[in-house]
Amino acid sequence: MSYERGRGWVILATTFITLAVIYGVWYSYSVFLVALVREFSWSRSLVAGAFSFFVLLHGGLGPGVGWLLRRLGPRLPILVGAVVMGVGLVLTAETTAWWHLYLAFGVVTAVGMSLTGWVPLVVLVRNWFPDRFGTAMGIASAGIGVGILGVIPLAQLMIEWWGWRWAFRALGVVTVGWGIPSALWLVQAPPAFKAASTGPTGSHSGAATGPSWTLATAVNSWRFWGVAAVYVLGNFGTQMLMIHQVAYLVDQEVPALTAASVAGAVGLVSIGAKLGWGILSDRAGRELTCSLAFGCFVVGIGALVLAGRHPTAALLYGYAVLMGLGYGVLSPVFPSIASDLFGGSGFPTIYGSLYTAICIALAAGPWVAGQVYDLTHSYTVALWIALATAVLAPVLVWIVAPRRPNPPPAWP
Repeated sequence: MSYERGRGWVILATTFITLAVIYGVWYSYSVFLVALVREFSWSRSLVAGAFSFFVLLHGGLGPGVGWLLRRLGPRLPILVGAVVMGVGLVLTAETTAWWHLYLAFGVVTAVGMSLTGWVPLVVLVRNWFPDRFGTAMGIASAGIGVGILGVIPLAQLMIEWWGWRWAFRALGVVTVGWGIPSALWLVQAPPAFKAASTGPTGSHSGAATGPSWTLATAVNSWRFWGVAAVYVLGNFGTQMLMIHQVAYLVDQEVPALTAASVAGAVGLVSIGAKLGWGILSDRAGRELTCSLAFGCFVVGIGALVLAGRHPTAALLYGYAVLMGLGYGVLSPVFPSIASDLFGGSGFPTIYGSLYTAICIALAAGPWVAGQVYDLTHSYTVALWIALATAVLAPVLVWIVAPRRPNPPPAWP
């Protein structure tokens, strides 16, 4: 037992660093977007569309990745994914036409990230820490905040020093340099999943005796589609701002490096937010936690508008604090909602399928914001859309009610 506990913390630390690397790359696209628009004079919707295509393909592979995890375990997919992702980033550096960007980043990099990224790591953490999933995901997903804090400003500096092509190559080398040894030496399949007792208030490990949820039974439950809707609403507006916040601030004559630093500060705040929201959700429930976090996001949208009109340090970094708090709820609490409702041996495939809904929102948000800007030369309408989704998401969490899960149906 002591060995398993110690190994679990090694897995958690490995997941933390892996998420920092791969999602640092993910969110650094916000500074590459500005560089690519300047280099090629492409529209923002075209450049943002490559990211949206990347996210859609990445999410569409989720059910298949979940299937692979149940049969192969986590090590081989994570290893192969890191190599493919690194190759994709190096190929992206050779872009000279829009379709090169879509093929190298939107396809090759997306395939790599789907194998080494969110779904494998969520399943890995859940099976090592079934009774404190929210807290464990809060710790692990804080790595995303570290990646945002470190990689976005670093990518901007590399673009200014060496150009965007060498910046992409450098990120590809880092991805492979960490991914191969971590998968070979640190990642291990979790211990056999045990039936766990119900956790503290608001926490349900979902591995109960009796019938277990499968993808077939889950899709026949209205709550499956309710969770999918929560994922879409919760991620649409946050991803819209995460990808376009640098461009928005640069439009308001904020220096590019300052705007990248603000984006990095969002990541810094989200580090503590992810851990705090994860712990709170295990103790006070997912519903209350989501309501508080999205309240911060709503106020953050207002702070961003004010910062655009009056770009003082107080407003810029006030926005970063509020955005970091709001965005920080997604990684630890949203997977916990699915785990509460659809736990058991079928969780990898069920969550992989739900992850498709997340990626639809992750893809649609940046693309819609780019379209809005191209049509109106302003982000105003996009910000109103983000506000609406931020209000609706926690309302739907209360309706889905992960604090009161239904037992899986027994097949006749």
